[in-house]
Parts: sequence; C-alpha cells; structure tokens
Amino acid sequence: MANVVVVVGSLNVDLVVGLDRMPNPGETVFGRSFERHPGGKGLNQAVAAARLGAQVHMIGAVGDDDAGRWLRTVLAAERIDDSGVITVPGPSGTALIEVDASGANRIVVIPGANDQVTAEQVSTTLAQLGANTSIDVLLTQGEVPIAAVGAALEAARRIGARGILNPAPVRDYGDALLRQADILVPNEHEAEQICGMPTTNSVDADEAARALNGRGIATAVITRGSRGLVWASGGGSGTVPAFRVTPVDTVAAGDAFCGGLATALARGDSFHDALRFGAAAGALSTTVSGAVPSLPGLEQVNALLAAN
Repeated sequence: MANVVVVVGSLNVDLVVGLDRMPNPGETVFGRSFERHPGGKGLNQAVAAARLGAQVHMIGAVGDDDAGRWLRTVLAAERIDDSGVITVPGPSGTALIEVDASGANRIVVIPGANDQVTAEQVSTTLAQLGANTSIDVLLTQGEVPIAAVGAALEAARRIGARGILNPAPVRDYGDALLRQADILVPNEHEAEQICGMPTTNSVDADEAARALNGRGIATAVITRGSRGLVWASGGGSGTVPAFRVTPVDTVAAGDAFCGGLATALARGDSFHDALRFGAAAGALSTTVSGAVPSLPGLEQVNALLAAN
C-alpha cells in the first residue's frame, strides 16, 4: 500500500483555558492558564496521521483572516498537502476549550469557514486526487456539513479507499450515511446517542457495537477512554485494553486514535494491530496538553507498543 490518507474535516483555532474545576451555571471561577493552539477534528486527525508516517492530503476550508493563514503554515510544517483546502471570506473556525485539573474537558465549537465546505468541493477534489494517486484510507468527521461528509464517503467507495467516519459531534447523520462508512468510530457517549443503548460497561458497549452492525454498519469501534475500546463487525467482536499512562489533558485523544487507526490500515496492518496502534497514539496524546501539540510521533508509539 502507498500509505496515503485523505482527511476531510475541520480546521480550527483552539483557545484553551486551564482551570481547577468546571464552573457551575452562573458561576465565575479563576483560570490557571490560557493558550492558543491549532486544532479542529480534521486538522488534528490529519496531523496525527502525518506524524505517524502517512502521506496526508487535507480537504477543508479556512477563513481569509490571520487565523486561516496561520493554519496553513501548520499544514505546511507537518508536510500535509493543503491543495484541497479552500479560503473563504470570513473567520476561520474557533473552539473554546476548558480543561480541568483532572484532564477532563468541555468544548464549544464555532464552525466559521468549516461550514463552507461543500459536497461539490469534496467530490471534485477527491476525483482529482484519486486520478493521480492511490488513496488507501479516507477519514472524516462531523465538524463540516453533513452533505460534505456524505460526499466524502461516497467518493471513497468510488475510488476504492476505505472510509472511516468519526461521528463527532453527533448530528442527524441518518442510517443511510452511516452505512456508507466501512468503519464507524464513535466514543462511548456518541455511541449511546446514535444507537440509544447504554455503553456503561464492556458488555453494554459490545451490545451497542453489535446493534450498530445490525443497522447495516459494517464495522463499529467504540472508544471508551481509559477503559479501552470494543469493536464489532460481521466477523465477530472483541476488545482492546487501554495503555496505562498518566493523563494531563484528554483533548484530541480520540483524534489521535483515529489518525493512528487510519495510518496503520493505510500501510497494510491487520485490523487488530491497527486498533492497538491507534490506542497507543490516543493514550500518548493525553500526556501532553493541547490538541495538535499533544499528538505523538511514530517512534513514541512504537516504543509504547514494544513496552506492552
């Protein structure tokens, strides 16, 4: 395989506030820190895949503001092809992130330019890329319009790429769109919202994953943070335990997992090995604060796998 990953998704500026605990409604608390990082689920996953060895192409949109120009420099620094990223009038996407002392987070996303990603843009760009290179995996999420997500998954099937959908945030995707994904990767909370079943323990999560299979989704992978993950497909189901680390900030852990999973599958790893590779990347990302700054490199992930 050529190890080519195309990411269709959002690019944001993350404004991160560190605080001891989350405020209650109407309450004012003091913060401990304030930082600006590149982010957005699309950019996070693209950087994760690039740092882990994939050849990455990004499809998305930025604004014609300073933030948009800055986000393009991030793509260039990570050696991610940005020919599929358009510049539109108005502000780039922004995320307001609160992270408490335990590493838990709350996130508010203002889409900005990300809402201007169109199905036509995605289909045209993927057709052009597919004509010039062999695309192994297409990875997309829910921070761009649903029509663009659907177009990405449809195009992936036409060009013979494996399509992965990370349905975050949960939106009214509809079963027809979800079934277009070869692999659906929600976290436990997203899985509950999508299938209406609890994921409190591994048995519940396994049943939820199987229920997603029953709705025509070929493979479902439900990530559960420090409790590992469960997966189910027509060929069976299973679990992958989490790697033990000391978390600092869980922002982008799911994105690191998705980027790692896509990279490993694109280079030809088995599905189980790809799940472990993604889980190791996700675990390491929690040991550093921020989104893009926390995403590990290939040597770090291989070292964690070797130690376990």
